[in-house]
Amino acid sequence: MAEWVLDEGIGEHRAALIDGDTILEAAIDRLGDRLRIGAVVPAKLGERIGAGAWLSTPQGDAVLESVPRGLSQGRSLLVEIIREAIPEPGRLKPARARASEAMEERAAPTLAERCPDARRPSAHEPDVLEQAGWSELIEQAETGEIAFPGGALRLSPTPAMALFDVDGALPAAELAILGARAAAQAVRRLAIGGSIGIDLPTLGSKAERAAAALAIDEALPQPFERTAVNGFGFVQIVRPRPRASIPELVRADPALAAALALLRRAARGHGPRTLVAAPSVIDRLHPDWLGQLARRAGGTIALRADAALAISAGHVEP
Repeated sequence: MAEWVLDEGIGEHRAALIDGDTILEAAIDRLGDRLRIGAVVPAKLGERIGAGAWLSTPQGDAVLESVPRGLSQGRSLLVEIIREAIPEPGRLKPARARASEAMEERAAPTLAERCPDARRPSAHEPDVLEQAGWSELIEQAETGEIAFPGGALRLSPTPAMALFDVDGALPAAELAILGARAAAQAVRRLAIGGSIGIDLPTLGSKAERAAAALAIDEALPQPFERTAVNGFGFVQIVRPRPRASIPELVRADPALAAALALLRRAARGHGPRTLVAAPSVIDRLHPDWLGQLARRAGGTIALRADAALAISAGHVEP
């Protein structure tokens, strides 16, 4: 039976829905002072944008989807965050908000509150997330290369949509079904939302296209909408996009992602240890995080930068 497993790590919290030794769904919550979905925060109304307007808040700028009647520029109001800021190549898509009728500020739900029944293994227990393939999941998010029996996917996140290309040597009809299923599973596993395109092999009949579409419906839980598979093998899916996907998080700042992954490995076990990584990764290790790590490990933490290492090749030495 599938169960959620929660890792409240240093710098970010992680959760995964695990069935046996397979991650079905994953979530990452980066910590820090930022606008999170579900939070109610004070804001000041800025320049109008159509029916909406820019907002300034203590945690950064956001876009108000609709300005309440009678509210002028410069006025203060409480707003609820309905979409977090999303990193895109060359820019940050700002958070979105709506006017709130709440009487006071409210913190966003934590990942633990979003997964209330999750199991929380201690640092002295086996690493359940890693055993289920957490590192492989992060590698898939980083590289976009996802293998499945009979073929492979290549994921390319773009500002317009996330694109999956299906490739393999199987007959087209069989490859389309397996590829559609693998892509739908990856969408769920990597928390990908918004507009998603899957480029399947060209299919010759309506029955073959319908079978590929059914594979998506069976593998991807609602809510989502999709088109039919067209004659060129292309199908589009639209899902809610309340926050950045795991590929977007990992690719927006690879050095930060590697630093947080290194902290996760270093937090297991007990005693002094040295973190060895590329200089750009060492630079992203915040002093507060290292202090937390020292307390968890019960020993001193040393750092060593090694310019010969790739960003993803950091390791922990006892």
